Amino acid sequence: MFIDKVRINVKGGDGGAGCMSFRREAHVPKGGPDGGDGGHGGNVVLEADASVSSLIDYRFKHHFKAERGTHGKGARRHGATGEDLVLRVPVGTIVRAYDDERKEVGETLADLTHDKERVTVASGGMGGRGNIHFVTSTRRAPAFAELGEPAEERWIELEMKLMADAALVGVPSAGKSSLIAKLSAARPKIADYPFTTLVPNLGVARTDDYSFVVADVPGLIEGAHEGRGLGHEFLRHIERTALIVHVVDLTGGLEGRDPLEDYEIINRELALYAEELEARPRIVVGNKIDAPGTEDAAKRLAERVKADSLEAAGGDEFVQSRIDPKLYLISALTGEGVESLKHAIGTKVRELREQAREEASEADVQYEHVWELKRQSREKTFRVRKLSGGIFRVEGTQVERMVVQTDWENEEALAFLQHRFKRLGVDKALESAGACDGDEVRILGRAFAFESATGADPYRELEL
Repeated sequence: MFIDKVRINVKGGDGGAGCMSFRREAHVPKGGPDGGDGGHGGNVVLEADASVSSLIDYRFKHHFKAERGTHGKGARRHGATGEDLVLRVPVGTIVRAYDDERKEVGETLADLTHDKERVTVASGGMGGRGNIHFVTSTRRAPAFAELGEPAEERWIELEMKLMADAALVGVPSAGKSSLIAKLSAARPKIADYPFTTLVPNLGVARTDDYSFVVADVPGLIEGAHEGRGLGHEFLRHIERTALIVHVVDLTGGLEGRDPLEDYEIINRELALYAEELEARPRIVVGNKIDAPGTEDAAKRLAERVKADSLEAAGGDEFVQSRIDPKLYLISALTGEGVESLKHAIGTKVRELREQAREEASEADVQYEHVWELKRQSREKTFRVRKLSGGIFRVEGTQVERMVVQTDWENEEALAFLQHRFKRLGVDKALESAGACDGDEVRILGRAFAFESATGADPYRELEL
């Protein structure tokens, strides 16, 4: 089964808690703190795998969670880090954020176009620090440690777009499946009725010493750009291909259509779906020349292809056009003309891929690094909102993480949290927002009474 779009929930592993411990052994009367750190939780990672052909593994299972980190122990024994959960997806998978409540697709996180390319989609929680980290000149025996950080959890959308060098497009029953069977070792279902092909087929063709991937895309009909006949489901698979091979049925099919009109319909649908598809390099193929009475249709189509080629080249015959001015006449049934077509496709694909490789080397993007920088930038920021008279809410990943990792039963831990807030600039931000002594400050599910920085205790916890 071919599955090309899914939505899944991913959650990293929670971080382990740090340990509050003191060294206790014979002949050491004043053993210092020796609590170990909690282990970091594992990440959920997506990896492009060339051996995976669809997203069917995620059709029925939608929730994935990485391993959590273990807690720290005494004697400076740190907790183990949780293992990453690696989810393998097909090459050509686009990863987007998804809001499951609003049912809205968000920003693109990555476009995995190469084998073994990875992106972290849910980071594991950081392990809490043991009490050995909180020793200062005035705090010689810290009796607190940090709790583990909860992991990141989110919904994401995975959309697979075929990574083919050339795509066979045309109206239903134009002979695309028969052609891909002649070009490659692919064996798609072939029949003499429309819409035989319901999912894209891939095949590897070889010419001389060069091989390329060709895709047989299900037939398109008029209105496909608006979604008619599953148009959107199939058109998006053409977006990544370097070359479009437009297959035209010279017989007009069982309905007796005009081949020239079929040619114009497909060109119009590609242009209406995406402007870049209109400018995509293409080769036009007239199929079924073995059938009697196709000579006139072949002649008219050849003239139209040459005219389109000249128009695309600005009227200059010596300018290389995006449309090959030659109409390739073949019979996918008997194999006549297929070898010369295969050679033409292979030559054009090689030129286009070399050009794309040069452009990619000039603008190489590492999605993992880009996404990591964006995440770090978001985490460091926070904002203060005034909810009503005398009530403020502080929001931000880093601030909220501090609250979550604090042991609220430990007074020393609360005093350390107040110190961290001050260093982060939360006090000043609240004062700038108009907070006064006694106002209520909310962070996550906690509420505090605010006192100005001149006070001895800027925050005093309130009961919600």
